[in-house]
Amino acid sequence: MKLEGKKRIWSEFQKEIPDDHFFYVRSCIRQSFFPGSEQFFLKVLKEDLGKDIFEDPNHTTCTGIGYHGDVVQFDTIQTVVARHFALATEHGYKDVVISCVTSFGIYEEIIETWKHYPETLEKTRENLYKATGRVFDVPDSITHSSDIIYKFKDEIAAKAKFPLIDHVTGEPLRIVEHIGCHYSKMFPKYGVGGAEFPHVLIGMIEAWGGEVIDYPERRHCCGFGFRQYIVQANRGYSLSNSRKKFVSMQPYKPEAIIANCPGCTMFMDKWQYTIKEMDGMTYGQHGQGIPVLTYEELAGIVMGYNPWDLGLQYHNVQSEPLLDKMGIKYDQEEKYLTKDGKKLPVPKDLINA
Repeated sequence: MKLEGKKRIWSEFQKEIPDDHFFYVRSCIRQSFFPGSEQFFLKVLKEDLGKDIFEDPNHTTCTGIGYHGDVVQFDTIQTVVARHFALATEHGYKDVVISCVTSFGIYEEIIETWKHYPETLEKTRENLYKATGRVFDVPDSITHSSDIIYKFKDEIAAKAKFPLIDHVTGEPLRIVEHIGCHYSKMFPKYGVGGAEFPHVLIGMIEAWGGEVIDYPERRHCCGFGFRQYIVQANRGYSLSNSRKKFVSMQPYKPEAIIANCPGCTMFMDKWQYTIKEMDGMTYGQHGQGIPVLTYEELAGIVMGYNPWDLGLQYHNVQSEPLLDKMGIKYDQEEKYLTKDGKKLPVPKDLINA
C-alpha cells in the first residue's frame, strides 16, 4: 500500500483530544484499588504540565456496574450522567475527562442515544430537573484520561528520568498493552486507533523507550464482563479469560502489563495471585508474576516519582523486578509506611513481595 493511502486510512482512526480546561470524573474501581493513579493524574496535569483540570466532589458513581449487571435501568443512568454534565456546566467546563473505561463507554452510549433519539435527551432533562432542579449542556467532548496522557506523552518523555530501557543492557523493555473493551469496542470511533488498531497505550510505551509485544491473545478480553464476576458462580469464566491471556503472552517474556481500564488492571493483577494459590503457576520470568500497572503509574515511574507514592505496593504482583531493570532506586523500608510515618501491616502472600 502506498504511504499516502496508509496515512488516509490511519486518519480515520484519530480523535480530537482537548488541550486544556478539563472537568474530571473519577472511577469507583480506580478509587478503591489504585487511588495513587488518580492522584498522580491530577498532579501531573496541574503541576508538571500546567493544565487546568477541575474535580467536583459532588459527583457520584455513574452506576455503570449496576447498569451492565441489569440492576439499573437506562433511563436512570441517563439521569445520573446528566447530573455530572450539570456539574460541569455549573463550573463552566465543556470537556469531560473520565478515569473509568466503563464510564467512558456509558457516556458515549448515552450521547449517541441522544443524537439519534432527541426525545430521550428531552426526557432526561425533564427527569434531572424534577429530581435535582439542575440543567445541563451536552459536553463538547468526552475523553478518557488515557487519551490525555497519550496526548502529552512527548512532554512526559521530555521529563523522563527512567525510560523504559534495561539500564544494564540498554535494550528496550518488553511491555504488554491491554486496552479495555469499553474503550475501543463499544464505539470504536471514540478511541485512538479504533477497535482494530488501538494506539493509546502503544504510543505511550514507544514514546518512553519501550517495546510493545504482539502476542496471539492481545485483543482478548481480560474476562471482567460484569455478569461473569458479579455472579459468584460465574467467576471461573472471568478467571479463565485472564489465564488464556497470561499463557499466550508468557513465551514473549514481558516485563510488565499496562492497561487503561481499572477493572482490567485489577483483574489481571489479582488473578495472577489466584492462579498461583490454585496451582502454583506464575507467568513472569524466573518464577515471578508479571507486574500489572496503570498508565499513570507507568508515567510516574518514568518521570522519577517515588513508586510507593504512586501506590505500586498495593498491587498483588509486586513491581521491584521492573524497577530494578529500569535502574530505579527505592527504599524498601518506606514501602509500607503511611504519610505520617506509621507502619502498615505487611501482606505475606504477594507475588514477588
